Amino acid sequence: MTIINPNQVVDSMIQTGEMKAKLSVKDLLIRGALGGALLGFGTTLAFTAEVQTGLGIVGALLFPAAFVIIILLGLELVTGSFALIPVAVMAKKTSVTQMLKNWLWVIIGHLAGAVIYAILYIIAVTQLGQVTNHAVAAKILAVAEAKTIGYKSLGSEGLLVVFVKALLCNWMVTLGAVMALTTKSVIGKIAAMWLPIVIFFAQGFEHAVVNMFVIPAGMILGAEVSVADWWLWNQIPVLIGNLISGVLFTGLALYYTHGKADSKSHLQLPKTKVAVPSTQR
Repeated sequence: MTIINPNQVVDSMIQTGEMKAKLSVKDLLIRGALGGALLGFGTTLAFTAEVQTGLGIVGALLFPAAFVIIILLGLELVTGSFALIPVAVMAKKTSVTQMLKNWLWVIIGHLAGAVIYAILYIIAVTQLGQVTNHAVAAKILAVAEAKTIGYKSLGSEGLLVVFVKALLCNWMVTLGAVMALTTKSVIGKIAAMWLPIVIFFAQGFEHAVVNMFVIPAGMILGAEVSVADWWLWNQIPVLIGNLISGVLFTGLALYYTHGKADSKSHLQLPKTKVAVPSTQR
């Protein structure tokens, strides 16, 4: 499995960010919806493993499967784009307007896909409300309350806590997106992506797209959470925290250490002198 030079990785980040910024609204919505649904699948898989084994780390080891599918299929994950598109803007390959367009429509797609999966999953595991003691459903409900009214109970300190957890989360998630660019081998990509995603999920950090599934699902299941609780005490601060860490800790950090002059220089074709036959002089 050949490892790609970090300078070339940054070039790939720029190219990927440029491509994502230029996608049509239709593609952003479809790929965003699929990304939101797949992270819902990953979350319920992780919760199922945790409930069955009693070990949260087992769920964390399995959750990255959904992330891998998203990346390998070229779907959209706004938290990854928080690192990739800003470097394309810095390299003047796309505009701030195109970047914001991507983020807006992908978030809308995520919400649609995550909520659709939440409804379908709840129908499946509760058998249209006939089963009221499903262990994973109970886990989802408890997590939804912890992620909202749990922080609300702490007041302003709760906002700081959820914001910091969001920073830590997307530092790892964006590294997962970047690690996929470090090799051309499919097995290598899977292994490289798996590592940072396990790190984030195992420690209970806050991921905006995961929360677009788990909080609405908990609300449907009866969690004492209002729409205001969801957005004010989780979704908005988590999106902001995910954005800041993605831009600063991964995107710009790698761009400024491995990009700029170093990564751009090797893209320029070397100037070579063409020998002219003496008969043409």
